[in-house]
Amino acid sequence: MDRLIYTVASGTKHILDKQATTSNNLANVSTTGFRAQLDNFRAVPVQGEGMPTRAFVVDNTVGADFSAGAMQVTGRDLDVAVKGRGWIAVQNQDGSESYTRNGALQISPNGLLQTQGGMSIAGEGGPITIPPDTTVSIGADGTIATLSSTETPSVSTVLGRIKLVNPNEADLVRGSDGMFRMRDGSNAPADATVAVAGGALEGSNVSAIESMVDMISLARSFETQMSMLKNAENNAAKATQILALT
Repeated sequence: MDRLIYTVASGTKHILDKQATTSNNLANVSTTGFRAQLDNFRAVPVQGEGMPTRAFVVDNTVGADFSAGAMQVTGRDLDVAVKGRGWIAVQNQDGSESYTRNGALQISPNGLLQTQGGMSIAGEGGPITIPPDTTVSIGADGTIATLSSTETPSVSTVLGRIKLVNPNEADLVRGSDGMFRMRDGSNAPADATVAVAGGALEGSNVSAIESMVDMISLARSFETQMSMLKNAENNAAKATQILALT
């Protein structure tokens, strides 16, 4: 019974933690480029003083599901989707880089190419500045070119190239802002083999049906844990009554 109490108490807590993770995945089912978070449970013995039968549950966050989401054609000039493996590099304020699959880009009032969250897109030669009164096109290799909308004839001008990277997925860690970073804090090198599709966005790889099934399964697991805790309480009460008669 000693093991039962510890397993139920810790198991209930981590079921609630996984339910929060599943809820977050479900909330991001329509978020562009979102990668589902994965959790895993394992039972471990309690270290230190106490009964050797004591055990509890640990929630091991496996990481993220890096499978690709569905491609959605938008026709918007500043939308870009990574085809296959790879990431779009984003420059942080401290000079470090973050990586995202969300290619819904925008132009800031200062002309900087940015994410929808206001973070500058990292170019292979630094931030990319878009001049006014131009039409932007993004090549398969991330090259940014513009055509003047006021001059005739208009000449295509190459402004730079989006930094595209393809680090080992095991070296990536998700930040609190949803962006991925290198685990050791370094910047990943550019990878010329990464290709993108202009005028398209990659959808979330979260399955709404699977997430709903997981929510139902977690709710039932929680009820089972509560039933086990009640059984442990009833067994303890009966044992007390038997001992009182002796």
